[in-house]
Amino acid sequence: MKLNQLVILLFLVSFFQIKAQDFKLGKVTVAELQEKQHPSDTSAVAAILFKTGEVKFEYSQERGFVMVTDVKVRLKIYKKEGYDWATQKINYYKVNSSPEKVSFTDAVTYNLVDGKIEKTKLKSDGQFDETINKYWGQKKITMPNVKIGSVIEYRYVIDSPRIGEFKDWNFQTSIPVNYSEFETNVPEYFVYKANQKGYIFPKVEIENKSRILNYTHVTDYKDGSKTIRSNENLNFRETKTKYIAENLPAMKEENFVNNIDNYTSSISHELSLTRFPNQPDKLYSTDWNAVVKTIYDYDDFGPELNKIGYFEEDVSQLIKGISTSDEKITAIYDFIKTKVKWNGLYGYSCEEGVRKAYKSGVGNVADINLMLTAMLRFSEINANPVLVSTRSNGIAMFPNRGAFNYVISGIETEGGFVLLDATEKYSVPNILPMRDLNWFGRLIRKDGSSEEVDLMPKTNSKEFVNIAMTLDAEGVIEGKVRLYHSNHEALKFRINHIVTNKENYLEALENKNNNIEINNYVRENELDLSKPVVENYSFKDTKDVEIINGKIYLSPMVFFAAKENPFKQEVREYPVDFGYPIQEKYNINLEIPEGYEVESMPEGISIDGGENIGSFKFMIGNTGNKIQIVATSDIYSAIITPEYYLSLKDLFQKSIDKQKEKIVLKKI
Repeated sequence: MKLNQLVILLFLVSFFQIKAQDFKLGKVTVAELQEKQHPSDTSAVAAILFKTGEVKFEYSQERGFVMVTDVKVRLKIYKKEGYDWATQKINYYKVNSSPEKVSFTDAVTYNLVDGKIEKTKLKSDGQFDETINKYWGQKKITMPNVKIGSVIEYRYVIDSPRIGEFKDWNFQTSIPVNYSEFETNVPEYFVYKANQKGYIFPKVEIENKSRILNYTHVTDYKDGSKTIRSNENLNFRETKTKYIAENLPAMKEENFVNNIDNYTSSISHELSLTRFPNQPDKLYSTDWNAVVKTIYDYDDFGPELNKIGYFEEDVSQLIKGISTSDEKITAIYDFIKTKVKWNGLYGYSCEEGVRKAYKSGVGNVADINLMLTAMLRFSEINANPVLVSTRSNGIAMFPNRGAFNYVISGIETEGGFVLLDATEKYSVPNILPMRDLNWFGRLIRKDGSSEEVDLMPKTNSKEFVNIAMTLDAEGVIEGKVRLYHSNHEALKFRINHIVTNKENYLEALENKNNNIEINNYVRENELDLSKPVVENYSFKDTKDVEIINGKIYLSPMVFFAAKENPFKQEVREYPVDFGYPIQEKYNINLEIPEGYEVESMPEGISIDGGENIGSFKFMIGNTGNKIQIVATSDIYSAIITPEYYLSLKDLFQKSIDKQKEKIVLKKI
């Protein structure tokens, strides 16, 4: 057979196999139930065998156009760890005269019992309707009789008047996906902008067709004398777009990824234009300036910045006698952090409004940071709100109103932006909580102009460790540690440990450092945010030294040595996100026991990973019975792009290998 004929034949076989697959609920096969592991990922705890979604528009006189999303799913459980997939959750917006509605149907668990397929249907006790907050609810199902080997099917339908954007469709998820299909059917009256992300792009099929919608038209006379009902037809053109993706690998979490969803193959749609008969075209958010203007004009955003009466007297008294801008900023920032407590809720829209939050002492992100911005403006500081997408929300890649879920305050100075987030009591200017450090935000000025703001820190956060220790002939090390945490490292320490019981903290610290014994633990500058946090303690280490044939072996950095390389993948498609540049420096002075001398020790090394990555320097010297070690590790950038991954991995591996080398002492 000729090569081109063989290619055509293979294509046709593949095509008809795809067409032959039956992506309908209720058609579970014995072969699917017998499958013990996923064919292409034996580690998978579960897999989506197929997932199909269809978006259609329906019309009624009372509600106008509504969007109906119909999703059908079949998935397979391979391991106990996959049982979580037996619970499914769908969020819905519940604030409106016509809220979203979610309904689950056709939910069945299939098992193979004595060679026969057994079906267990979902009952009412496995269905839940829960409140997330005043805006959002959640429909949830927990499937019955789930075992290793089960196949689960379910269907859900979302009826939504919120036609501004579709629900995002993820082709990939944390388990393999054999087949994913998403179809949109959009009337000619609407134009949506489709945004794709990820490294795998689906096949796209587009078809234009005619459609007729039947609806009931109701005419009510003003005097209430009668109501006339008539059946009407709505004729229009419709664009059908189908996205198909197959054999998608699981999106597995890796070290130093801010949010795996940023790199997951998915598609989102946002309304960009409406075009109704006999009406002018209406443009919606098409670029970032249009997006931020829309947000600024919301009643619970821009107008809240103009309210000053509730704080005017307090702030006037607070800044009385203060002349410099820096002092005003510090005074107002510290005041807000103690005056209003964050309730843990995100959002760029005020929850209760700034006045009520100020009075009650509790507010969401917008309540607090818009209040902060208003107070700074009142004090003649050039402050404006900065819209942010938190790490959990993903990177704001495309212009749309849903790209942001948070707001902070930004001050424009000659030296650049000063960024403030008053929800975090241990934060200081330009040292934002980790949740905020997500590439770029968008500053909105009073005049409606906006500007992109780089949220990623450029200044090093540092950990400096000074260690003085003495080794005896029995292999026991005793010493003292003084450890400095600065900038984001100080913020992280304060958030994680100030409220922690010290006994629990010390137990964890001992376990982390190869079960050393810690005594005389003291902290400095816990609540003085202008200074680094300093830890002081004494230690006794009986496990990091080996004595073999009369010789003493130990690693130069003892229990502080890195244990393993966090970068294990051969290839990485996602950026490495450290959150901020960091420098770790260890100054170690080791006194060796009397009667011993250095037989050998590691050589010094300087590794330059490049200006886009970082470096590692290791210096060691010996004078008499003293050994001095200085080890410095630098990561230059908060984010390191994938093309530098192998160099970064190599830098880490070489530094770890060096730390594992031994100092060897012999008797004189």
